[in-house]
Amino acid sequence: MGMSSDNIHGLVLAVSSSVFIGSSFIIKKKGLIKAGNTGIRAGAGGFSYLHEPLWWAGMITMIVGEIANFAAYAYAPAILVTPLGALSIIFSAVLAHFILAEKLHIFGVLGCILCMVGSTSIVLHAPQERLITSVKQVWQLATEPGFLVYTCIVLIVVAVLIFQYVPHYGKTHMVVYVGICSLMGSLTVMSVKALGIALKLTFEGSNQFIYFETWFFTVVVIGCCLLQINYLNKALDTFNTAVISPVYYVMFTSFTILASMIMFKDWDSQNGAQIVTQLCGFVTILSGTFLLHKTKDMGNPTPGETPVFRSPTHPIVQSNPR
Repeated sequence: MGMSSDNIHGLVLAVSSSVFIGSSFIIKKKGLIKAGNTGIRAGAGGFSYLHEPLWWAGMITMIVGEIANFAAYAYAPAILVTPLGALSIIFSAVLAHFILAEKLHIFGVLGCILCMVGSTSIVLHAPQERLITSVKQVWQLATEPGFLVYTCIVLIVVAVLIFQYVPHYGKTHMVVYVGICSLMGSLTVMSVKALGIALKLTFEGSNQFIYFETWFFTVVVIGCCLLQINYLNKALDTFNTAVISPVYYVMFTSFTILASMIMFKDWDSQNGAQIVTQLCGFVTILSGTFLLHKTKDMGNPTPGETPVFRSPTHPIVQSNPR
């Protein structure tokens, strides 16, 4: 079964998003280096990079990538879009090798290949996007018993983590902060997809902002994003970025796929072989992501970490050697 036009649009937007976001890491890094040569470095508490046009070019590139990522959810299933976020690592690693002279070790090359193979597997076997003509249809899917139960479980677990586990274990157990971000991230992506569909239909001439449901999804997106950013920043400030990134990726993507499967019933139209192939593709991407992060400092004499991107709907947290 061939890909639908919506899936193709979503695929192009998702890949474009990874290209822009992956490139933005390198552009911003170049800007930080250039600003550090003439002023106080960001790592030392300086803000001279705010006067560096190259850094702002990187920020604009990142924003374009995030817009493309947002739009991708309006066209394609989350099962297709979310795992492709790992492609930004490939573009960043390859560009860093040629532009920043950060050596890409042979195992890093293998990690890139694994990400490509896994992404191809998911793309070729992704489910077709459901035909939706109104945000009210999304609301109906979101208020079905299955997804309501999932939402309640997520909110209860997140509340327990925040009020019971964060005060006692937040600074010693990474999974507490990452779990909050990943669980809320699955609800964020579902709301982002609903809002993206509403915007797409509005641009096509069917105004969806006259409905209460559209504004509800907008509020959920804002609230979930703020909560995620808060706890992701705590995680990045407390733990090693190289460890957080692959763990966050697998948890975020797993919960997002589960939420999409429950809400949009993405796998209802697929057979067992297609589902297993997608899961194998996801595991392959995970293996490549883990390999890239474990070997990212090989061949670099003075490794360090600079968390440069924290996105609620794009789970890759990049770190670059100084």
